[in-house]
Amino acid sequence: MRARPALPRRARRALTGAAPGVRCVPILCRVNIEFSGELWFWRGPAPWHFVSVPEEECGELAATSPYVTYGWGMIPVTARIGATEWTTSLWPKDGGYIVPVKAWVRRAEKLELGDVVKISLAVGA
Repeated sequence: MRARPALPRRARRALTGAAPGVRCVPILCRVNIEFSGELWFWRGPAPWHFVSVPEEECGELAATSPYVTYGWGMIPVTARIGATEWTTSLWPKDGGYIVPVKAWVRRAEKLELGDVVKISLAVGA
C-alpha cells in the first residue's frame, strides 16, 4: 500500500482552522491556560461579574474555538479560582474573551469588585 503524500502546511491550516504557529488536532484539541485579572462588573439587563482573558492568551483560544463552540463564539471551559471549580463558557468580547464569575464562586472565594484573581481554564476538559 502506498503512503499518501503529506498535505502542504497551508492546506493543513485550512482543514484544521488553526492560526499560523498554533498546532491543533480537531478531536484532541485541549487548551489549559492560567492568568491573573481584575474582577469587573457589567451593569445591564442581566448584570454579571467578569475577568478578561489577557490578549496574549486569546490566539490559542480563538484557534480552538471552531472545534468546541456551541454557537455565538462561546467556548465551554472548566474554570478554577482558588479552591473553587465550576463549568462555564468564555464569552467573546471586543476580539477577546471574558470569563463570567458566578455569585456562588465570588462568595466561596470572598471576592470583591476590583480584586485581582488567578484563574485556571481548561478547554475541552
